[in-house]
Order: sequence, then C-alpha cells, then structure tokens
Amino acid sequence: MNAFQRIFDWRTYIFTVLAVVSFSSFIAVLFGQTIPGVILAFFKIAGEYVILGTVLVFAFSWFLRAKPHNRPKSYRVVPIDVFGEQSVIEEIRTEFKTHDVAWSFMKQYKKTYPLHNFALVSDVKDSDKPTIFRYI
Repeated sequence: MNAFQRIFDWRTYIFTVLAVVSFSSFIAVLFGQTIPGVILAFFKIAGEYVILGTVLVFAFSWFLRAKPHNRPKSYRVVPIDVFGEQSVIEEIRTEFKTHDVAWSFMKQYKKTYPLHNFALVSDVKDSDKPTIFRYI
C-alpha cells in the first residue's frame, strides 16, 4: 500500500462522516427540540402560576376591602308639607321592610299628593338621627 492510499483510506472517511453526522444530529435535536421544549414547558407552567397568583391576590385583596353592608331592617316614608314641616297623612302606609317597596310607594304618593314632599328614612345603628336615603 502506498502512502497515498493510506492517507485516503475510505474507512477513515466513513467513520469521520458518521461521527460528524451523528454529532450534528445530536446537536440539532438538542438545540432544536429538547432545550426549547424544556424552556417552553417551564414558561408555560410559570405563566399559569403567575396568572393563578394574580387572581388569588386580587380575590384576597377584594375580600379584605369588601365590607358587609348593614342594611336597615325597616324603612319609613315621612311626608313633608309645603312649609318644610313633617306632617301626617292618615291614608298612606308609612312603614316598610324593603327599600324598593318604600321607594315605589313614595313615587305613587308624590303623584297622589303633589303638594307634599316625601323622605325615605331609616334608623342606622351608628347615628342618633334617622338617615334619609331618598327625598322627592
């Protein structure tokens, strides 16, 4: 075998080509699929936790800031004459349990008795005077 044949031995080239192809395939799979797959999976899960954490923080802060409303148990409609003094109209109902019903009756009373004004009042726990909720 001469020197030229020893340098250009085809088995050496085959092993070199196989090594280069397999290494490049390994690198292509590593950087093309494995690493991006792991990074994308991490950020997908991390994003879910960030969104869930944000929702929980918002819900917790809303829960701390929300105060239960102490609604009055009863409402009264107070008729007020043209001089600004409380008056009594015998034919009307003045005691109510709900705000909406009292407001509805007040609107009807205003149509029936146009020379009177009406105040929707209730006793609130922290106040000595009745609180006016609506006035027409």
